[in-house]
This record gives sequence, C-alpha cells and structure tokens, in this order.
Amino acid sequence: MPAMDALKALACIAIVVHHLAFYGPMADIAQPLMPGLVQWFNDYGRMAVQAFLVASGFLFASKFGPFGLPAGASPLALVLQRYIRLVMPYSAAIFLAVACSAVASVWMDHPSISAAPDLGQLLAHVLLLHDLLDQEALSAGVWYVAIDFQLFALAILLLWLPTRLARRDPRLALLAPALIVLMTAASLFGFNRDALWDESAFYFFGAFGLGMLAWWVSGQPRAGRWLALLALLALAALAVEFRARIAVATGVMLFLGLSRQHGFLHTLPVPAALSHLSRISYSVFLVHFPLCLLVNALVTTLFPVNPVINALGMLLAVAVSIAGGHQFHRRIESHPFNTRTRLLFPAGVVAGGWLAALAAANLAG
Repeated sequence: MPAMDALKALACIAIVVHHLAFYGPMADIAQPLMPGLVQWFNDYGRMAVQAFLVASGFLFASKFGPFGLPAGASPLALVLQRYIRLVMPYSAAIFLAVACSAVASVWMDHPSISAAPDLGQLLAHVLLLHDLLDQEALSAGVWYVAIDFQLFALAILLLWLPTRLARRDPRLALLAPALIVLMTAASLFGFNRDALWDESAFYFFGAFGLGMLAWWVSGQPRAGRWLALLALLALAALAVEFRARIAVATGVMLFLGLSRQHGFLHTLPVPAALSHLSRISYSVFLVHFPLCLLVNALVTTLFPVNPVINALGMLLAVAVSIAGGHQFHRRIESHPFNTRTRLLFPAGVVAGGWLAALAAANLAG
C-alpha cells in the first residue's frame, strides 16, 4: 500500500522532529534561528501519532473481516502473537534507552535523561503496564506501544464475542461491526474527552476505530456515502468538543478510505526511500529518542551556544535515527528469532538493565 507507506513515513519523521523540539536541548539553542518552526513541531508534531492510530486500525481491518474472527482463530493466541511481535524489539529499545541515558548523563544534566531504573520499573515496561502503574517512562513515546497492544486486544475481543454468539445464530455475526461502531462513538464522544482515560485503549479507540471502519466501508458499492457518514460522525464529535487530534484522525481516515475507493492506495507513485522508511518506522520510533539523546549530549557539550550548529545537529539526529532504525529493523525487529528466544529476550533485558543500573549506582556512590 504505497499511499499508506507515504503516510507512515512522513508521520515517522514528524514524531522524531517533535521529540527533538519538545525535549531539547539542541532545539532550545537553535530556536532563535527558526522560532516558528520549532514551536510548531513542539506543539503539533505529536499529532502525527493520529496517523499511526488510524493506519493501525485500517491495517487491522484489512486482516480481520467485519463479521468476527476467522473460523478457528483463537483470540488469546492472536493477542499473544501481537505481544511477542511488539515486545521483543521494544524491550531491546528499552535496554538501549537505559544505556544511552547513562552515557548522556556523563556529558550533560537535562530533564530528558531518565534516572537509572529499578527492577519494578523495568518489569512494568516489559509487561506494557508502565503508564497504568504510574511508572516513569524510560524513553519518549513508549506509551504508544502499550496503547497499540491494548487497542489490538480490545478490537480482537469485540470481534470474538459475536463470533462465539454466531455459532448459535449466524445473524448475530452482525454484532461485530456494530460493536466497533459503538466503541468508536463511545471513544469520540466520551472517553477521548476525559484525560482520565488517556492511559487506556478506550481513549484512543476513536481514531483506531475510524481506521477500521474506513477499510470496511471503502470496499462497499457506495463507499463515498459510507465515508461521508463516518466523517459526519467525527464532525459531530468535534462539534461537541473540538480536538485537533480527532480532526487530524478524521483527515487521515478520509485519505485512506478515498485512496482505497479510487484505487490509488496501491498505485500511488512513492519514492523507494519513503517506502523503506515506512517499513522500518516501528524501529525508528523505538530507537530514535535514545540516539537523539546522545546527539544532543555531544552537540550541546561541544557547542553550547551556537544556534547554527545545533540546528545542523537536529538534522544529524534525524539522520542518525533513520540509520539506527534501519540497523535495528534488520538485526532485531525482522530477524527470524524463534518463539522461545522472543519470549526469553525481554526477561534478559530486565535482568541486564537492572544489573547495569545497580552497577551504575555503585559507581556513582
């Protein structure tokens, strides 16, 4: 899906630049050169997350039909498969973040550097429970991995329940798309308006559900009308309370739905570099912050007041993030590890990270 590739690649770059602008310190020094641009990425770069949420729902729906899970599919097996796929590269990135924070702390003192983690913090991260347990994040953006897993599990549950009921009455399979619509509406009109829910899938299901529904309706005979109804649903939620993130999600939903309806989802000419960046976007997302932390530490230590060099340092950090993501994707994310290794690897990361933190604490003492 080259149109999807272009969307994910641009969103990936936006997230990297947002974190550079938000966390500094290179951006703080370079800001006088481009105050409007740095401030824009600081305030709005995070909106690119909505593109990933909608795209995830779109891709989820392309795999799982609107009328429940495929026959013989086990919901627990699907959820475990998703966890294993996410958590092995994620846990490796957590270990990298701990190591890079330790190195960066030698060169600079900055709020973006995480303190050495304890065992409970590492376990909470590997189990994707760090936000729910109020544990400080060890790297920027790791909350998204936990939310992605929650969204997947919730969507699987909503499709599985009608599948079970349809064994008694096939007409009950229609409950599956109905439940997705109801959960999407509940998120758009309710959960997403209350920050109390922002550590759960309920808060983000509005964008994810719009992506799912966009895939399903864009394949229907009157796709344009169905997409218009989805847009009206989102506009109604925005009329109740305007949220820029939901407006962005609505725009992404319409782009993907219309691209499928009109056939350019698979035919849009996209440069090979963007397609490759899309493929490695998860790896770039995982490793960019610790790598950017090292570049920040190096550049600001050597050139603490030069805005031009710090602006160039931001470009260097983006390039290093992409190059690091490429290697991480090749050697970790897409490497054909067996299932046992994938399950044991996070445990090794927890043990290694804890021992490294203890060693660092003893050296500091």
